[in-house]
Amino acid sequence: MSEPDALVNKVWTLTVQPQSWSCDAVEGLSLLEAALLEGIRMPNSCRNGTCRTCMCQMLAGEIRYQIAWPGLSLEEKQEGWILPCVAQACSDVVLDVPAAVKVFNEEN
Repeated sequence: MSEPDALVNKVWTLTVQPQSWSCDAVEGLSLLEAALLEGIRMPNSCRNGTCRTCMCQMLAGEIRYQIAWPGLSLEEKQEGWILPCVAQACSDVVLDVPAAVKVFNEEN
């Protein structure tokens, strides 16, 4: 791998359903951060994986967590629940977040 390639972050697509809003999920950012940067406000509070305010279901994709064990039970993880405040995309990701709102107009 050449040096410039090593400096380029991977980019996946984050899609928020049922609104069908999409944004880039850049390597190194949490899914919550990626959405907020694009004006998609998802419920959140602590941003460290403990309060569970952002908990939502992942409909498709792969993630990895920024912390060893986020505030989810094993059963919740097996059912597809994630905490986007501490989750990073490892592929294109689709989340079910009915309470999400768009805070910027389409031109931003």
